[in-house]
Amino acid sequence: MGVLSEDYFPADIAHAYTDGGAAAISVLTHMAGFGGRPEHIRIVRAATKLPILRKDFVTDPFEIAEARGCGADAVLLIVAALDTAQLKDLIAVAKSRGLAALVEVHDEDETAAALEAGALAVGVNHRDLRTLAVDLAVSERLRKLVPTDIVFVAESGIQGPEDARRMREAGADAILVGELLMRSADPAAQIRELTQ
Repeated sequence: MGVLSEDYFPADIAHAYTDGGAAAISVLTHMAGFGGRPEHIRIVRAATKLPILRKDFVTDPFEIAEARGCGADAVLLIVAALDTAQLKDLIAVAKSRGLAALVEVHDEDETAAALEAGALAVGVNHRDLRTLAVDLAVSERLRKLVPTDIVFVAESGIQGPEDARRMREAGADAILVGELLMRSADPAAQIRELTQ
């Protein structure tokens, strides 16, 4: 993996995403391999009123408290990184702290585990964390397993407006786009393109 942008200025990115019409901002706080830090949430919070998702490999209640303290509105919980008891506990901790939990899945078993644990928002990662292969059909396959009252987010591998449209047609309530925007010279324009 690695840092996606050499010119990483969280406040500037937050302004661009806000200007482009993003509904929320995902802040990668994982240090190893990505260079993210929890403090980046504070910087983004000072720059925008949009909801902020802490994107990290959260495994400890402290990380949820830390996210709240930094100004996040939601945390990412990855089913593949947690056992069933941890997942249920972390969803409850997030709720008790006033944070939403976006529960990330990649297959049918993980989707069932997320729903059983009480997830109110499910994010389908198109990237297989074991092989790093990307397949947008994962959202199309898993959408039918997630009740319509649960927020459904299509994550990773969105490369342009056609992919965004494909995810809307598959029934996604939202898309989470990272690499495309981080590599874009004009992320605000890119967001406007994706949301047309």
